[in-house]
Parts: sequence; structure tokens; C-alpha cells
Amino acid sequence: MNKGEDFYCDEVLSGNTPVEKVIETEKVLAFYHTRPFYDVHIVVIPKKHIPSFIEIHHEEDIMNELLTVIQKAAKHINDKYGACTVSTNIGAYQSNKHMHWHVHYGNRIRELDGTWC
Repeated sequence: MNKGEDFYCDEVLSGNTPVEKVIETEKVLAFYHTRPFYDVHIVVIPKKHIPSFIEIHHEEDIMNELLTVIQKAAKHINDKYGACTVSTNIGAYQSNKHMHWHVHYGNRIRELDGTWC
């Protein structure tokens, strides 16, 4: 993998880019997106590098912890706003090659190219 392909390892987990943490466990970090696409936008990542959802191999402990954190983040947003979306991207849709999940609510505030709506 080339430098710059994994923002989460290179920047977030290394501490180079500070983030506002929502939930942190031994194996998982949930934080507010550094460039949110929605009014409320949380990203959930494993602390271990896993390239994508379809490349998980014998990672049951990480997946169990990841799903628990995703569920807690989704419950928090749903309780506060009454709804949320939980999603992950794969392949060409996945701009960062580190498995991650989005938990978000509200209007889209940024386009895919990064410009504001």
C-alpha cells in the first residue's frame, strides 16, 4: 500500500490528525468525521489495518467489537435525532483503503469532490 492510501493508519491512529473521539475500545475507534459529508457524521474503524469488509479473515474478535461500537454510535444518533444511516464502502467506492463504517444523520453537506453543498 502506498503512503496516503490509508488516512486512518497514517493520520488518525498515529495521532498526526487529532479527532473528536466518540467511543474508543481496545480494538476500535469511533470519531466524528474530519471532513463530514452529513450534519452528524461518525466514522468507526478497527485499530488494526484491515483493507476492506470483504478482506476480513479470522477477525471475529475485532468484528464483534466493531459491530458493538457501530451499534452504540447508531443508538446514540438515533436516540438524539430519531434516525441514522450505517454504511460501508467497498472497491472503487472506498476512497480510503482501511475498512471503516459511516454512521450519519441529516442532510448531505459536502459533495464527493469535497465541495460544500
